[in-house]
Amino acid sequence: MPVIGFLVNPVAGMGGSVGLKGTDGKADEARQRGAVPHAPDRAAIALAALKGLPDLTFLSCSGEMGEDMLERCGISRYRIVYTARGTSTAEDTKSAVRAFIAGCADLILFCGGDGTARDVFAAAGRSVPILGIPAGVKMYSAVFAVDPAAAAGILTGPYTVTDGDVVDVDEEAYRAGTLATRLYGVARVVARAGMTQPAKQVFEEADEERAKEEIARFMAEVMLPDTLYLIGAGTTTEAIARRLGIEKTLLGVDTVLNGKIIAADADEKTLLSLTEKYPDARIIVSPIGAQGFILGRGSQQISPAVVRTVGIHRVIVVATPHKLRETPALYVDSGDPEIDAGFGPSVQVISGYRIAQRKKIHQAL
Repeated sequence: MPVIGFLVNPVAGMGGSVGLKGTDGKADEARQRGAVPHAPDRAAIALAALKGLPDLTFLSCSGEMGEDMLERCGISRYRIVYTARGTSTAEDTKSAVRAFIAGCADLILFCGGDGTARDVFAAAGRSVPILGIPAGVKMYSAVFAVDPAAAAGILTGPYTVTDGDVVDVDEEAYRAGTLATRLYGVARVVARAGMTQPAKQVFEEADEERAKEEIARFMAEVMLPDTLYLIGAGTTTEAIARRLGIEKTLLGVDTVLNGKIIAADADEKTLLSLTEKYPDARIIVSPIGAQGFILGRGSQQISPAVVRTVGIHRVIVVATPHKLRETPALYVDSGDPEIDAGFGPSVQVISGYRIAQRKKIHQAL
């Protein structure tokens, strides 16, 4: 079995549920808004599945950057090669990766988001393959497993090493509603078919815009009066809002009632409060292009608690035919396995005016 360099970015993803659309430089604000760390829990899912493997050795970091999770999962075959001092930073991540490489790690397993992937790649380059346990808000890079359990599945099965884009988003622009991405490089990635996510794609052809308008026309006709709609991020959902005559937060979650916005760019707390006030509610989401995530990427404000309150059967998925053609399967990574499983093996996707397709949902092994 390989020697694995393992690290956790303990604050990754904290900004998602509270509507910050990222945590870079915003960890303190996220805490003030009530966010709690979830990266350690997602790391623990992967580690628990790796615990029983014989002769598996980890190189890791002290405290919450790795050691705490290894101890929590009952893994004893590890060695601390980097000690973080105080709250971990990007420089801690880079220094830890260098220590892993010096310690002859065969691969690096990290838990975080795109920012963490960027820092890992900055230190590792193409000298050693990497694999991400997804815990961030956006995760546009093609270096992540589709979910934490899949990360363990990749490492326990016959995997390959392939190339994956390391991409990050300008979070300040993202919070202002502009999607600006940058390719930082191409990493070597530990991969297994169906378990590693591709990079996000953006479709902008004229046919795409027409398809969005057809979806929007149909949705505007069938939206019910006195029903609260939680409308997720994306250009397809933006087209629905535009058809209703309202301005949507492109990269956030807005709530609409009787054709009017009740709350713009709402966080999880606001969504839960509104669904309690308006129990007749629906969720409208569109999968991320090519990656295919219905939940768990980009709209983490729509948390398991929100989905449970509204009901899985009231989640409406919309996507253009082109996006569906380019997306082999859909994924649900809400953070709650029971919610994920509740979607079943497939879901109906509205793909045009009075047109829907049944699309397969990837089932975790």
